[in-house]
Amino acid sequence: MSLDAILLAGGRGTRVGGAVKPLFRIHGETLLARAVAAVRHAGADRIVVAGPVLDPALPVRWVREQPSFGGPVAGVVSALAELDADEVLVLACDLVDPAAAISALPSIPDDADGVCLGEGGRAQWLVGRYRTRTLRRAASILPDGGRDAAMRRLLGGLRIAIADAPAALSRDIDTWDDLSVAGGSAGHDREEKP
Repeated sequence: MSLDAILLAGGRGTRVGGAVKPLFRIHGETLLARAVAAVRHAGADRIVVAGPVLDPALPVRWVREQPSFGGPVAGVVSALAELDADEVLVLACDLVDPAAAISALPSIPDDADGVCLGEGGRAQWLVGRYRTRTLRRAASILPDGGRDAAMRRLLGGLRIAIADAPAALSRDIDTWDDLSVAGGSAGHDREEKP
């Protein structure tokens, strides 16, 4: 099966005062660069980042959700037009350890449309692997290109297997405290050490 990836990087960062979370650093690397490396290592051929161009040096395609800040579903809808693989990884760009999260995802079961991480049956939609054709079909019926829609609206009608995993694997950075606990920094100097 061929594999592409959608990375979601278009949020407002409201709980961190509007800071650009994908550019936060852990161990000297931006969260965005860590996500790109993780999906590339997992075998993704084409990587599409839904959000503003944050690092033109990254080997990715950039798309902007319509309208800007339209939410993760709008980002997925915009990015799907750029993909042609059989399956797609969908990943938020604020994960602490995207490589570990992806490695916990099993293959999509034959009788399912996708698989995502979860804990106690609660789905973590933004750490998932989905059949592109089915995801595209679900996206095509959403009003307003998925603007402000919940991921449940996009994926809730599909057959999604939930891979039970420790919450730490889908841990993300939503607040300054989260960044501090992860040992990260908001610095922009490439040489800065956390």
